[in-house]
Amino acid sequence: MLAPIELESRIISFRTDLQVMVVRWHTHASLGVVQADYARMLRSAEEAGMNHWLLDVRRREKVAVELSAWVTDSFYPEAVARLAPRRLRMAVLSSPALFEVYRSDAEHKKYVEYAVDRERPYDIGLFHDEGEAMQWLCAPDSTLDRL
Repeated sequence: MLAPIELESRIISFRTDLQVMVVRWHTHASLGVVQADYARMLRSAEEAGMNHWLLDVRRREKVAVELSAWVTDSFYPEAVARLAPRRLRMAVLSSPALFEVYRSDAEHKKYVEYAVDRERPYDIGLFHDEGEAMQWLCAPDSTLDRL
């Protein structure tokens, strides 16, 4: 069993039975701290050999547009390259308030629509329910809605 890793803005744990890395945000942090935590998250996934991630952001009340831009433009492409040839698959567990931001804020909406586009070299699904998120994550050929 892999031990959980506590970072400044999140806790990383591993469901080795399902080959899923679970990342739960517990606080807000500056962009620099968040980027460092993302780097550690990717390193942990590489070390554990896990390309399926459950990202629980329900405790976050907001997301900076700068973070959305960086994740979409820099982090996801780097993660895809470093985890290849395995396909990166992420189930994002969000609160209703964050879902509303993703749908109504024009800047966030463009990043979310880009990220969930099936043409990307990775898969992202957005969920309210953790059970559905895990079901989708663990069933690569699933036809469950992703947004």
